[in-house]
Amino acid sequence: QVQFVESGGGLVQPGGSLRLSCAASGSGFSMYRMGWYRQAPGNQRELVATITSGGTTDYGDSVQGRFTISRDNTKNTVFLQMNSLESEDTAVYYCNAQHVVFANANYWGRGTQVTVSS
Repeated sequence: QVQFVESGGGLVQPGGSLRLSCAASGSGFSMYRMGWYRQAPGNQRELVATITSGGTTDYGDSVQGRFTISRDNTKNTVFLQMNSLESEDTAVYYCNAQHVVFANANYWGRGTQVTVSS
């Protein structure tokens, strides 16, 4: 079982930046591909970014070049640096852990609200 403490959400003006953090508890952090997903009202949850323990990353098309995902395996923490934020980035952002071997070992955080508005 993996549990998360997510932080860093809030209100920011268009063009601004925020950094999200997700600290994971439990064992075997390096065996999980970590990711951030988001869900805006009326929309389906969508991929923001994922990162493997070795640092291989994948990004959703809408955030490519503006967001950067990283992880610190010594602190069981994954980060999402969000730059050049747009109103369309407004959503609840969820931390996710997917075990690289066991497909049913998939865990979600409670989410943190990001609002981009002037």
